[in-house]
Amino acid sequence: MTDSVTARFHVYPNERAAARALARHVSDAIQVKPDLVLGLPTGRTPVGFYHELSGMVDHGRCSFRSVRTFNLDEFLGIPPTHPGSYRRFMEAHLFNRVDLPASQINFLNGDARDPEAECERYEQAIAQAGGLDVQILGIGTNGHIGFNEPGPRLEARTHLVTLKLESRRSNAALFGGQLDRVPTEALSMGMATILQAESLILLAHGESKAGCIAAVVHGPLTTELPASFLQLHHDVDLILDTGAASALTSEAQTVQR
Repeated sequence: MTDSVTARFHVYPNERAAARALARHVSDAIQVKPDLVLGLPTGRTPVGFYHELSGMVDHGRCSFRSVRTFNLDEFLGIPPTHPGSYRRFMEAHLFNRVDLPASQINFLNGDARDPEAECERYEQAIAQAGGLDVQILGIGTNGHIGFNEPGPRLEARTHLVTLKLESRRSNAALFGGQLDRVPTEALSMGMATILQAESLILLAHGESKAGCIAAVVHGPLTTELPASFLQLHHDVDLILDTGAASALTSEAQTVQR
């Protein structure tokens, strides 16, 4: 990363160890600030993390009673109750498994009649919450963060996005494996909104992510790799398994827990 960034690398032997470490990190942050404003991702990557975190709540080691959450994105054109929606995904993997009051869950409404107004509403809700304290991120194999897709330009704020075919394919499992049922558009936080969080934590596992992680850390800043903009942030943790870290320099890989 650039000289202005102090990125902390945490490399773990496997996916479960990385997920457990991230859960401990978030639990510690909640203990320091019980009313933490927490940004959350969806997708396959954070499933283990959500499992570990809900287990900590079950054992009384963490509480979400005062936490407020904001998710990164949601598909456009489907209601929150749709089985393929990210809202349903989060309910299954985290929201219904922890003591988080429904009134403190913030989510983009993919069924909104006016997507632009919905994006503005979400930005205002984040601002009214005082901004994001901790934003958890995953990364797509094409380097996307949230649904900020590679391209000639990036949107700064929450916005309507046309999904790349690769992103739709990676979400087909939510729609019975049928690509034609995956929405072609979504709503997503923009990169500036993400970068204004007090701290960022990127979770990645598997060799399929190794090239992107190496490009994020060692490559140039480019809109063709949206995750490269993490180089601009002052407080970034990368929590990786050995597969995701395999293309990093030996110096980065030595920081292991």
